Amino acid sequence: MTTDSQENTPLYGLDDIASMFAQVKQCKALDIAIVSVERGTALLRLPYSQSIVGDPESGIVHGGVVTTLMDSAGGCAVLALTPQDQTIATLDLRIDYLKAAGRGLDIRGFAECYKRTRNLAFVRGIAYHEDRNDPIANFTACFMSRAVGPMPGLEGRG
Repeated sequence: MTTDSQENTPLYGLDDIASMFAQVKQCKALDIAIVSVERGTALLRLPYSQSIVGDPESGIVHGGVVTTLMDSAGGCAVLALTPQDQTIATLDLRIDYLKAAGRGLDIRGFAECYKRTRNLAFVRGIAYHEDRNDPIANFTACFMSRAVGPMPGLEGRG
């Protein structure tokens, strides 16, 4: 079991993160899936479908869907470094769209938590199709955490 070095409190594991992620209705509606979560990093996949298209003529994915993917990837990366007695919330998220997401192509969202303090976590990452060196968007975010009990989806575990 991985623990937080400052407080010696167990950190959320992959099963915990997957349980919490399954409770996020927007991710469920968009069919976003966790590909991998490791200590401070996460990779998620958003399958292309007509329901996420922002422009019917071009088939380009709506930017808000990409933002949801990246916010979710950032949250998973942060949770992998978060003590089990804390919850997290997005404080700030900035996304720079570099190109349109292509028609018919799945989108991957990679995030890494590069700095974690007691109450704040700083994250950066990219959205891309197949090649991380050809990003659709870059993002940075700040998440807050605080001790308030179990995260949604984990009530009753112990």
